[in-house]
Amino acid sequence: MGPATPDHPLRILHIEDSLADHQLARRTLLRSTTAFAIEHIDSLQALQQCDLCSFDLILADYRLPGFTALDVWAHVAQQPGHPPCVLLSGAIGEAAAVEAMRQGFSDYLLKDDMARLPHVLARAIEVHEARRTREQAVAELAQSERRLAELTEHLQRSIEAERAAIAREIHDDIGGALTAVKFDLAWIGRHASSADIGAHAQAASEMLQHAIGASQRIMMNLRPPVLDQGLVAAVQWLAENFERRTGITVRLHSRAAALALAADIELVAYRTAQEALTNVGKYASARQVRIDLSDDGAVLTLEVSDDGCGMAPEARAKPQSFGLRGLHERARTVGGWLDVSSRPGQGTSVIVSIPLPSQPTEQPPQRPPA
Repeated sequence: MGPATPDHPLRILHIEDSLADHQLARRTLLRSTTAFAIEHIDSLQALQQCDLCSFDLILADYRLPGFTALDVWAHVAQQPGHPPCVLLSGAIGEAAAVEAMRQGFSDYLLKDDMARLPHVLARAIEVHEARRTREQAVAELAQSERRLAELTEHLQRSIEAERAAIAREIHDDIGGALTAVKFDLAWIGRHASSADIGAHAQAASEMLQHAIGASQRIMMNLRPPVLDQGLVAAVQWLAENFERRTGITVRLHSRAAALALAADIELVAYRTAQEALTNVGKYASARQVRIDLSDDGAVLTLEVSDDGCGMAPEARAKPQSFGLRGLHERARTVGGWLDVSSRPGQGTSVIVSIPLPSQPTEQPPQRPPA
């Protein structure tokens, strides 16, 4: 709440078994500039019947007939949006006061120091408001992060679905059309009436073969059909293709020839390996790459390590370093996490770890169409 005003006085619930002490607290507040309205109760039953959200602060004695301030807090703490509690008591001992503060009381004041009551109450409300604002900000941030994670997962699924659709279009339409044109060019070449026409048909056929190869390569990068054979086979194909294209030696080590995994987990691991190898080819200046695959301890682990130039710490924090950030988000979509270890001149290691279901399903996982 804001500062107390005559129109909006500070609403106080005073739990006190001594009417004289209650009147003393009231007179102390009257001498201050704080506008207040105070309600007095002296039993735990009366407290349980109160609407605590209608008060801005609870002021409680420590020892009361049949209960203590700790019993008061046990009830108050169960109420959502409860106000702060301040302990106003006689000499109860340091240990009891510390325990009350540890339980959740905002402050502690001795009755012998009653003149400080307005200041203590104002400070307790200020701290409580600051804590509530911070908790609200944390909750809103957590909610925002959840929404961002959900959006990221949706985008990743949409991207993969779009990739699969484009791969099908290339295979079914473009691939089929290019193959038909290739046969027509071959027919023209065989039936050419002059050497020039035959030479042009041969050149066109070679260019067409290049286009067919490019379309197949693009289709494989979008979503390789080898994924349908399992993660180990897909990563092996990825490693061989990378080695053939870059000349960098790649060694794959797997505990098993095949791993029984859900399709979404396979895809996250495959894309991690793909992005890691892409980064090696672009930046690492490496001579060798090692890929390790294992499912020990009910956790799938894929590690891609190289002997390249490594990364400086500031390189990972660059504003445009979306590759690694994308891998972090991909891992989160299946409950996993990504670790990157690198030092300048000592290579880089990218590790994705994904918890696996404790009991595999009897039916094989459904994979998206190639």
